[in-house]
Amino acid sequence: MKNKFVWLTLVLLVSSTLSNAQEANRRITTALPFLQVAADARAGGLGDQGVATSTDAFSQQWNSSKYAFAKKEIGVALNVTPFLTRLVNDIVLANLVGYKRLNERSAVSASFRYFSLGEIEFRENATSEANVQKPNELSLDVAYSLKLSDRFSMAVAGRYLRSDLRLQTSNLSGDSNAGNAFGVDITGFYQSEEIPYRNFDGRWRGGFAITNIGPKIKYSQDQESFIPTNLRLGGGFDFGIDQYNKISVTAEISKLLVPTPPNFDTDGSGQIEDGEVQTFDEFVKSKSAIGSIFSSFNDAPDGFSEELQEITYSLSAEYNYNDVFALRAGYFNENENKGARKFFTLGAGFKYTSIGIDMSYLFSTSNTPSPLDGTLRFGLTFLFGEDYREF
Repeated sequence: MKNKFVWLTLVLLVSSTLSNAQEANRRITTALPFLQVAADARAGGLGDQGVATSTDAFSQQWNSSKYAFAKKEIGVALNVTPFLTRLVNDIVLANLVGYKRLNERSAVSASFRYFSLGEIEFRENATSEANVQKPNELSLDVAYSLKLSDRFSMAVAGRYLRSDLRLQTSNLSGDSNAGNAFGVDITGFYQSEEIPYRNFDGRWRGGFAITNIGPKIKYSQDQESFIPTNLRLGGGFDFGIDQYNKISVTAEISKLLVPTPPNFDTDGSGQIEDGEVQTFDEFVKSKSAIGSIFSSFNDAPDGFSEELQEITYSLSAEYNYNDVFALRAGYFNENENKGARKFFTLGAGFKYTSIGIDMSYLFSTSNTPSPLDGTLRFGLTFLFGEDYREF
């Protein structure tokens, strides 16, 4: 992105949207929002879900405990997701993942996600030298997964987070710095044996993940923000029609374990009514990160009905032919008052020997524009090494 006007227009548009949602609908906002975006094409074709889907090389973002069930010893995968493709061409989310089975019961994995907001040029005048800024955010994590039984595994992951959104110009300096933080994931995955039914063989799947458990990220003395601590729960079922054809259906719900903003002084009177605080920054500073995880289940000003609005859900279906070809579809829904993300997704996957290619496409169905609307995503996977048997 090499145009200051375009950048400032986008910033104002996003800021206005978030501000309106914050004040009118108490939308929950966090730092590092790219952590909530599906960073791989397979999950992108399944309605942004992955906590209970079958194991793949990109499982690190969703549920790293699934690696204990991986059928291949080693996997490496890369995915690049473009953003706002109808406006610019250099905002991207890159995702590099790898895992290794250590033995029949355990595995290690790691991933690197990098979100680039492109290049931004600032000039004092038309003839002055350009001051090029490259704001970005990233995460780097490692995980260890272990089977606690033949059918259930758990994993722990540690994650380093960095958010560098500073724009250093002569007229926009301030005291902000790049923010650094860390997070921890605790995940679990269950996969049943194949169960013979009358006309097919079936298999149940279930998973949970609490991701990004950690302290707030600090940008300056007066500005800090919660990282997107998130709870995901999911379940699914595989219909094995015959030895070549399989249909999998999965459902997933998720909730941010971050405080709901209270009633602010939105009328500009300067008087704080009961239950109100003066600013959002004051509200964030008054809350502890760990304590907020537990209080996030009952802190919505409008009570239980508003807490239910903070739960997103997604549904998906995947057809797989002999592990060489797959078709996918999904739907994601978020309440109108909490962000209004609503979209359908389509996807496909192809595998030849040890190489896999995945792609997906998103159709927004919400009045709120999606930065991924109309985006085609691609992922590349390499699987090699020893084959691991099913228990």
